[in-house]
Amino acid sequence: MERFAVKRGLIKSMGGNAGLAKLATQYFDNIQVDADGVFKGSFGMLASLEASFGDDGKLVVEVIQIKGSALGEFLEQDGGRELAMESRRRWSGFLDEATGYSAKQRGDKAKEEAKKFAKAKSAIKMTLKSIEMSSSVSQETIEQAHTMIAELEKMIEAGEPPSEGKVKKLSALI
Repeated sequence: MERFAVKRGLIKSMGGNAGLAKLATQYFDNIQVDADGVFKGSFGMLASLEASFGDDGKLVVEVIQIKGSALGEFLEQDGGRELAMESRRRWSGFLDEATGYSAKQRGDKAKEEAKKFAKAKSAIKMTLKSIEMSSSVSQETIEQAHTMIAELEKMIEAGEPPSEGKVKKLSALI
């Protein structure tokens, strides 16, 4: 499952999941929409595609592509390579419109998010090490640090990038 950042205001202007499903009909075949607005479809080497806007304002996508020997057979059939190229073009075009970002911008957003996770994990590690090595840290501060660490770990586990402010507060605590 992949999650993509969506440009502010795009979900509302698109009409939410209903608008997303409508957009999908321009790019994919066999579109089916469930009661929650999650659409399923396919095209070419994209054997199965399921997508919706998540509660966190991100595009949540589950894609299954043809792999292995099935991919080899797909590419060797008449027009297989062209259909594979068209599959990639449609996938990219759909993501561009559904997120409001280009491929480069989506990559930059993903890197930015990864940095937030890395900074939070580093701050947690450094705080725990500081608590372990220091004898002058009060019990109240240690408890506060553990509470903040638990909050950050919960965010990390949920796939939600921790804010820079929360990470700085933890780092400044000890």
